Amino acid sequence: MEERVENWLERDISILSNDLLVIGRQVETDFSGVIDLLCLDRSGDVVIVELKRDKTPREVIAQILDYASWVRDLSNEKLTEISDRYLGDKGPIEEAFKRKFGVELPEILNEHHKMLVVSSEIDSSSERIIKYLSDSYGVGINAATFQYFCDEDRKEFLARVFLIEPSQVEYRTQTKTTSKRKPPLTYEELQEIAERNGVGEIYLRLVEGLSGHFDRTGTTRSSIAFVGNIGESQNTVFSLIPKESNLDDGLGFQVYITRLSEYFGINEEQAIALLPKHKGEWKYYRGAPPEWSGFAGFFKNLEEVEYLLTGLNEVRKK
Repeated sequence: MEERVENWLERDISILSNDLLVIGRQVETDFSGVIDLLCLDRSGDVVIVELKRDKTPREVIAQILDYASWVRDLSNEKLTEISDRYLGDKGPIEEAFKRKFGVELPEILNEHHKMLVVSSEIDSSSERIIKYLSDSYGVGINAATFQYFCDEDRKEFLARVFLIEPSQVEYRTQTKTTSKRKPPLTYEELQEIAERNGVGEIYLRLVEGLSGHFDRTGTTRSSIAFVGNIGESQNTVFSLIPKESNLDDGLGFQVYITRLSEYFGINEEQAIALLPKHKGEWKYYRGAPPEWSGFAGFFKNLEEVEYLLTGLNEVRKK
């Protein structure tokens, strides 16, 4: 029965949670263990899904904690390697993550990790251990039980119950553990960096001019992103990067050219013509498709800034 549940979960992990993307099955650890399902959630945190099968309470808890000790130190590169090998034609991980959650893959993966024990029932001993680890130490561990039903027409049904409300597990994990993921820089901090790197005037004019053209803005540890609603998704279209700027080269930028042309209703040649001459082709990741590709370069002076903004204003009037 639990092997069938594992197959179901791999095909449709939403029966466990809508907030999971499967990136590996039967993943071998460095400690001679094999993780049933390895997942990422919307935040880029790793989630271990382990089926209890015929293991004793002590065995299943000890095993998933052992797996967590290995998962804790997985780097972005190692997770990408695992996921791309598993996803195959459905990858790479950046594209699969975007399709699943409608947002870009976080810069830092595996800030926290979580564990889910899946079984047809959870014994009282396992319940006590899981609740103790979660309540007292903020360990991201929980259990999900599935009950199986079949009607006279041979239609199959699963009923799912969590031992601890998932939002409570998330809250305890966030509040009782340290974070590896630094918060995004504020708008003021990015402006200070631009001024310190000699591109403050160019940066301020672009932020002022571009903000009125997009649906919202956001910040990262190095950039300010201009986001547009394209279809049913919110996508970063244009980014300014003060950290990669200097007085000689100018203010760094990145643009997804397909998104820019689609968002403003112009063709790609028209979109490219609006950009500064100091640019080169750029991809979000190696082998990225057109919607994840574009140009990166520098605005060297205010004339290039005004040329872009004037062009966008004219497009908006049409």
